[in-house]
Amino acid sequence: MEKSKEYQLGSIVMMKKQHPCGSNEWEIVRLGADIKIRCCKCNRSIMIPRVEFNKKMKKVIS
Repeated sequence: MEKSKEYQLGSIVMMKKQHPCGSNEWEIVRLGADIKIRCCKCNRSIMIPRVEFNKKMKKVIS
């Protein structure tokens, strides 16, 4: 199963590890070689490489 087809810009995804604020739900803000995601609870943004994102993503919520 290829995960890259499941998510798109604006999707809410669940990551394997929790953010220090206590949430593990993130919104995809930017797609490319790097993916920018924003925490749904505290609005902190991070950019991670697509390969790393695919490993750390648990599932797509919406």
